Amino acid sequence: MYNVKSAKAEEFISHQEVEDTLKYADENKNNLELIDEILNKARKEKGLTHREASVLLACENEEKNKEIFELANKIKNDFYGNRIVLFAPLYLSNYCVNGCIYCPYHHQNKHIPRKKMTQEEIKREVIALQDMGHKRIAVESGEDPVNNPIEYILNSIKTIYSIHHKNGAIRRVNVNIAATTVENYKKLHEAGIGTYILFQETYHKESYEKLHPTGPKHNYAYHTEAMDRAMQGGIDDVGLGVLFGLEMYKYEFAALLMHAEHLEAVYGVGPHTISVPRIKKADDIDPSTFDNGISDEIFYKLIACIRIAVPYTGMIISTRESKEVRERALHLGISQVSGGSKTSVGGYDSSIDEDEAEESAQFDVSDRRTLDEVIKWLIDTGFVPSFCTACYREGRTGDRFMEICKNKQILNCCHPNALITLKEYLEDYAKPETKEAGSRKIQEELGRIENNAVKNKTEEYLKEIEKGARDFRF
Repeated sequence: MYNVKSAKAEEFISHQEVEDTLKYADENKNNLELIDEILNKARKEKGLTHREASVLLACENEEKNKEIFELANKIKNDFYGNRIVLFAPLYLSNYCVNGCIYCPYHHQNKHIPRKKMTQEEIKREVIALQDMGHKRIAVESGEDPVNNPIEYILNSIKTIYSIHHKNGAIRRVNVNIAATTVENYKKLHEAGIGTYILFQETYHKESYEKLHPTGPKHNYAYHTEAMDRAMQGGIDDVGLGVLFGLEMYKYEFAALLMHAEHLEAVYGVGPHTISVPRIKKADDIDPSTFDNGISDEIFYKLIACIRIAVPYTGMIISTRESKEVRERALHLGISQVSGGSKTSVGGYDSSIDEDEAEESAQFDVSDRRTLDEVIKWLIDTGFVPSFCTACYREGRTGDRFMEICKNKQILNCCHPNALITLKEYLEDYAKPETKEAGSRKIQEELGRIENNAVKNKTEEYLKEIEKGARDFRF
């Protein structure tokens, strides 16, 4: 039985409710009167239910689909403006005891080099990331209680935060590790992490258990209820996501929104982020063997409909996707992108042979541009690249962040903070042409700050950064 407030995964992600939702959406996919009604509700920018959003996803009318795309872009701009937050993944270890058949880290894979970084190796990786200009990273690790215990993750986080190289510093460490206990989530919270990220992979229980035949990840309920335990452990910023291509995308879409609704209903805080990865080629993984792959056009519509349904959430697209796909997605709701990413253990350290490092990669990267090239591209495309971590460091997390965000007041902080952190990047790391383009962009964006006090303070901070000062924030 479907119960949005239930503590049980099979009740707040009810298979029957998903099936009923898909049936309802299919029956109404050409019901223009209902679609207009849903769009009018969506224009209030308060979000949609999973059933309403599923009708929009199923809609086949080209004119209405155009309205969906335009609305998604408007909602993103109304909540987050034209800024795009940048981050990079940092893979600590690819040891894993699970048997996930879509991931090359599965324990049956005997030819992928297994590696776990020492704290000294992590230092070198972090310095390399700082020298690129990164301020925010997402820690990744396979699930292995012997090789990658929680103590190793905690020590690694401590190491990452401790390193200050030249003007570089990692100011926010997000964590993407396997589902764990409330007690371990408390430890991660005490370690000062930003967002806890865990992809569901698929919400379809039968498919989930087939895709995870062995290992602790086989337990569907334990995995799906992880965000509840994270919240109970004090982590109030959590990130959802599915791996599109494993199961039918309409099923995943409805269930993903049901998960967001569950978090809202129980904790008063929905997902801080939603990621939209698609299955990609990796070491011994051929994505063509999965028969639920989605086209770019369907992918774009998924992004737009998620943005409309969950207007407050940050939406993430990684370097799994090409430059062309990422550029289109930026106009449909994406607010965070990775740049200059490596998905291998030790991939950023220039002293390690690149081909050797790539052998331990989790998946192939499609967008292989440097961080500086991504920054220049964003500026040229009309966006403001941002390395801002101010909300997390000022305690604007969980319900405090959501209250400001849902009232569309977060821009008052985000916009000037984006300009400040972009200025840091331009002064410390940018190539001459990127610095020139970025400087013009900052001057252009200053004119959009309506509050004179905020504008004057931003200009003051920008001048101080030119003199060598760092780390200002609103």
